[in-house]
Amino acid sequence: MSLSSAMLSAVSGLATASRLAGVASNNIANAETPGYVRRAADVTSIVLDGAGTGVTVSGIRREASPLLLAERRESEASAAAADTTQDFLVSVEEALGDADSEDSLVGRIAAFESALISAASRPESQSQLLSVWTVASALAGQLNDVSAAVQSSRAQADAEISAQVTSLNDALAQVASLNDRIRVAKASGADANDLIDLRQKTVNGISAIIPVREYARDGGEIALFSTRGAVLVDGRASVFGFAAAGAVTSDQTVENGGLGGLSLNGRAIGTGLIAGGSLAANFAIRDELGPQMQANLDAVARSLVERFQDADVDATLGPGDAGLFTDSGAAFAPANESGLAGRIALNSAADPAAGGLLTRLRDGLGAAALGEAGESSLLIRLKEALTQATVAASGASFATGQHSLSGFASALVSDVATRRIDAQAHASFSAARLTAVTEQEAALGVDTDAELQDLMQIEKSYAANARVLQVLDQMLQTVMEI
Repeated sequence: MSLSSAMLSAVSGLATASRLAGVASNNIANAETPGYVRRAADVTSIVLDGAGTGVTVSGIRREASPLLLAERRESEASAAAADTTQDFLVSVEEALGDADSEDSLVGRIAAFESALISAASRPESQSQLLSVWTVASALAGQLNDVSAAVQSSRAQADAEISAQVTSLNDALAQVASLNDRIRVAKASGADANDLIDLRQKTVNGISAIIPVREYARDGGEIALFSTRGAVLVDGRASVFGFAAAGAVTSDQTVENGGLGGLSLNGRAIGTGLIAGGSLAANFAIRDELGPQMQANLDAVARSLVERFQDADVDATLGPGDAGLFTDSGAAFAPANESGLAGRIALNSAADPAAGGLLTRLRDGLGAAALGEAGESSLLIRLKEALTQATVAASGASFATGQHSLSGFASALVSDVATRRIDAQAHASFSAARLTAVTEQEAALGVDTDAELQDLMQIEKSYAANARVLQVLDQMLQTVMEI
């Protein structure tokens, strides 16, 4: 090897060592940067006319595992969906209350039964009749509150869908833009790794909303599809459409036009195409779980209303008259069951604050005059109506067979608790899976100790090449002195 070749090799060694030091330093500096992927340099020999003349850095690559990345994204989508569903069921369960609590739906029914028994033992007592009215009002209020909680969750899901669609469209447009910038950078020979990191971080955000599959395209571009086949980005970005409803009531559905559906590039699509992430979970809460919970709650409310709207229980009621529990003050009609739990209210005929008489709880809501103060037969019949085992007229799926009102309420609470436990188990499994995959992916990340070890080796390499140049310089000086 000639002195000139040796000098070229040493110079290339210095340049390569400098480049490697830059890569290691950049890794250390970004060790805690979210979305950063460790860089590694590819070093190759320089061959000129068949002879080696040094080394060069042929490229800087990102050390990412496509398989782990895809699995983590799938895990994130599953965890986001599970958490969304779990949060909804927890909110409904909290609104219903613990069955052992006096403030729960079951507790309110038990208190109402107890008040009727006490009033029947002392029908002449105004305080006992007032107690019946008070606990009956609390029971109706509890049903109102749970219904409001369900509809609030549906409205929250509707608002979240709108926000997620906006975020989704922005992210898809950003991925398409980054595709263009990466293609241009690669074509010009520039380092596109930082842009690729940013694109990966953007796709990660998308995958929690909609689970995605990523496919490589020419020039460093990628295409994104939902796991169910919807095209999200392939050359250009797709655009999702959604119109938020604002307030949501029990009678609003997608089918009757009260709630907005999802569109993709101007065409209506079903939620099946975006299943698996938090977006689909929010649609499920708004359009499936929420209405199911409302229907079950309405079944309990209907059972309560119809037990006291029976002329066999209160003989003073005529056809079309409302009983103690009403549909916003009117008699209940079976065709109006939807949303009943949110409208149930006490009959003002016995409401002292509305000019009614508490004695009508004892004498009958339609009584024209005061009855015997010691007459307790109606109060006894009211208590028996409350505890009588009947079949749910609306065929509530959560309670088969015959039940008292307390039995229906207990079955409803149990159904919600079972759903919540299942959702929690799914959420825990999804979280554990995500943690495991994240830890595996982190093992491929920046290890600062290892990077420092590499820097020490790079320093030795740099010093060795510098020493070679020093020796070559001395040799050249010797030649010049001849």
